[in-house]
Amino acid sequence: MSDALTLPAEARDRAGKGASRHLRREGRVPAVIYGGKEEPTMIHVEAKELTRLLDTGHLMNSIVTLELGGKKIRTLPKDVALDPVTDRPEHADFLRLGKDAKVEVMVPVVFINEEASPGLKKGGVLNVVRHELDLICEADKIPGEIEIDVTGKEVGDSIHISELTLPEGSASAITDRDFTIATFVAPSALKKSEGEAGAEETEVTEQDAETVEGEDEQSDD
Repeated sequence: MSDALTLPAEARDRAGKGASRHLRREGRVPAVIYGGKEEPTMIHVEAKELTRLLDTGHLMNSIVTLELGGKKIRTLPKDVALDPVTDRPEHADFLRLGKDAKVEVMVPVVFINEEASPGLKKGGVLNVVRHELDLICEADKIPGEIEIDVTGKEVGDSIHISELTLPEGSASAITDRDFTIATFVAPSALKKSEGEAGAEETEVTEQDAETVEGEDEQSDD
């Protein structure tokens, strides 16, 4: 399960670009809490603390408890807008989570036991089609990552979503097709291309050599 994170927050009573710029100059990030059949709540959080959580790499699929005015609000981060130049957080959206809530999240995949794949040991390549899975999860059971075991996989094999046993409380958000997550391919196309290039180079070299020999014979005459 992904980590539960905590983020102190303060209410803000003014919206608009001017108010937001003022907050950013003070080292704060304007944000909003929405959902849960309640009115949106405008807040601001410390920029350094939000950046620290972003740097964990799993903020967007973690439950974040916002501490606001003595209350604790369970949320799921839905968007963090970054400055295009500095990458500093400019604004954040948090989805309020009710009891027994289910959420749609992107969860990264991790491939394990690559040394036990005959195809990879023979020089095959693991071609990752999807680095993340779109899942519907119970809010309290969001996985931090999905492990995919490649033991026994040969060149030509593929891994589809139907082959995975997802953690309890999780299901694929895509249900209309058995999509591919990864394939095991041989680098033959690359080798063939390199071989053809080498053959062409050899042929050109031989032709050049024949031309030079012909010119030498003519000059001797």
